[in-house]
Amino acid sequence: MAKRDFYEILGVAKNSSDEDIKKAYRKLAMKYHPDRNQGDKSKDAEAKFKEAKEAYEMLSDPDKRAAYDQYGHAGVDPNMRGGPGAQGFGGAGFADAFGDIFGDIFGQARRQQGGGRQVYRGNDLSYAMEITLEEAAKGKETQIKIPGWNSCEPCKGSGAKPGTSVKTCTTCQGSGAVQMRQGFFSVQQTCPHCRGSGRIIPEICTTCHGQGKTKTQKTLEVKIPAGIDDGMRIRSSGNGEPGTNGGPSGDLFIEIRLKKHEIFERDADDLHCSIPISFTTASLGGEISVPTLEGQASIDIPEGTQSGKQFRLRGKGIKGVRSSLPGDLYCHINIETPVKLTEHQRKLMRELDESLKKGGAKHSPNEDGWTDKLKGFFK
Repeated sequence: MAKRDFYEILGVAKNSSDEDIKKAYRKLAMKYHPDRNQGDKSKDAEAKFKEAKEAYEMLSDPDKRAAYDQYGHAGVDPNMRGGPGAQGFGGAGFADAFGDIFGDIFGQARRQQGGGRQVYRGNDLSYAMEITLEEAAKGKETQIKIPGWNSCEPCKGSGAKPGTSVKTCTTCQGSGAVQMRQGFFSVQQTCPHCRGSGRIIPEICTTCHGQGKTKTQKTLEVKIPAGIDDGMRIRSSGNGEPGTNGGPSGDLFIEIRLKKHEIFERDADDLHCSIPISFTTASLGGEISVPTLEGQASIDIPEGTQSGKQFRLRGKGIKGVRSSLPGDLYCHINIETPVKLTEHQRKLMRELDESLKKGGAKHSPNEDGWTDKLKGFFK
């Protein structure tokens, strides 16, 4: 049976980048790996796994790929020509993808110390910090308390009960890893007995429960940059949970949450606020004061201003952390209807209404236009 095209097997185009080819292979390898396909589907899955492996082995090597693109399968068949296809199994690119895949299948990413023990990076921590709009605009320096760890005093960090000692794991001989047979090849896995530490603690310390460390709290200085917005995160490297077997600590991510403001609403670098004005000011016009984050500002209200009118104050918003200029402040006019009128005021309002009606549409152009629309709608 003729071999399928390597690009077709991986489902990529011939001009695909090395990274695209690697991603395609990882996806297929995860899908058809023998450990994930047992029973009736195992034979078919293993065949597809081998097929994808061979395709990636050829296309991940620049020389082999060039030969395949020029001569097809004949260019990489060691039995037909002494070209790049005659090289040994795999290559640097194949080994990288192969290692990444089995890191996904058999556990978290890990590395080894000089002695062979597998070390693990610590978990990241998340901290939610609530700040005001003013603090977000100007920035601030503050302190937070986060979990910390100290070496256990009774066991001196060994994890073993005082008076006892730690033993070398006899299963992995202290390496933290064992070789497991997986179908047609062997795979290195974390030792199931010592869990990659290479050590066994016969009697654990009752203070730290064998961890060699005790949990405490530490104070961390945090600088909030000016212009930070809701949902943004600040990364504090190395302040997460400590690693295992000497591995690096994780990171702390501080997530910013803005408190609801009584006056302003933030939209990126812009601010919005609703400004109530009286019926008289809207009718006759005048100057009003409006709040900003820097103090008071003035707006000239023109005669006959309607509710919903928007006024823009340039540069009165917030300068974001990635912005070169501050945003704007948008003031939305909200005309207040008078309430709880006295009888005299009612009489004056009726007189005013009668006077306005005599003037016709020039006093209420929107109302007149709306009436015409209604007449056309109900015809």
